[in-house]
Amino acid sequence: MVTILDLRPRHPEKAHRPDTPVLRKPDWIRVKAPGSPGYAETKRIVREHSLHTVCEEAGCPNIGECWAKKHATMMIMGDTCTRACAFCNVRTGLPKPLDPKEPENVAEAVAKLGLEHVVITSVDRDDLPDGGAAHFAAVIRAIRARTPGTTIEVLTPDFLRKDGALEVVVEARPDVFNHNLETVPGLYLQIRPGARYFHSLRLLQRVKELDPTMFTKSGIMVGLGERREEVLQVMDDLRSANVDFLTIGQYLQPTRKHAEVKRFVTPEEFKSYERIAYAKGFLLVSSSPLTRSSYHAAEDFARLRAARLAAMGRGG
Repeated sequence: MVTILDLRPRHPEKAHRPDTPVLRKPDWIRVKAPGSPGYAETKRIVREHSLHTVCEEAGCPNIGECWAKKHATMMIMGDTCTRACAFCNVRTGLPKPLDPKEPENVAEAVAKLGLEHVVITSVDRDDLPDGGAAHFAAVIRAIRARTPGTTIEVLTPDFLRKDGALEVVVEARPDVFNHNLETVPGLYLQIRPGARYFHSLRLLQRVKELDPTMFTKSGIMVGLGERREEVLQVMDDLRSANVDFLTIGQYLQPTRKHAEVKRFVTPEEFKSYERIAYAKGFLLVSSSPLTRSSYHAAEDFARLRAARLAAMGRGG
């Protein structure tokens, strides 16, 4: 058997940037290295079906905990992104063609993992006419056909300049539509230069216009240099778009070529953000140093449904 090494640089656009400083992580950020039997089994199933996960590609600190429970976030449409966000560790460059077998492979893995709730995300595919919307829809339909009882959460790109793409994904009827704003608008040019804050906000608002019953979700990272009042403004913007669920987590720097961590936000500050977000009307809020979009997604979906039922009972 011949092993072919991939010698492409992972982030060619960052290769010549000066190294950024690295802050020492505080105690509340530290996690155990993965290694449980559940972790090994999840890894085996992912490899067996030639799948990518954002857990691995983005270097998520919670991978050991989540994979031990057989919770994995599938990353579809390849491992190479057409954007070059300053915070992200996913490979950048020219992606390969879509794999037509991927929807069935994802559905089979979901069945083998026994998932009650699955999160499907993707790289950005600006090279595709629809940004990959039809592929998202095909994955949703394949999972519905294979395991009808599994609830599905999608974490999508922004489909910037892809007219009609959002409608294709919403029509496939995922249970949760997630699109992350990632940071405050004042940092977009530095942190998320290929995206547009208002477009992302409008995307989330449009989901509710297309299907008022669909849960919507968004998240931001903190520690990138944002001010507290900017975070509160993002909350107000998201509530104006009728977003149900907000996640806030600490940005962690993948390499010295990525955006630097300006500071580590304390657990007490995260709790404060959580209280304020609930007061602003979110149905569910997850705000902690290690919060990520898909962290505890299955448990959170159950809480989200319960919160909506409670709000309906109150006439809200």
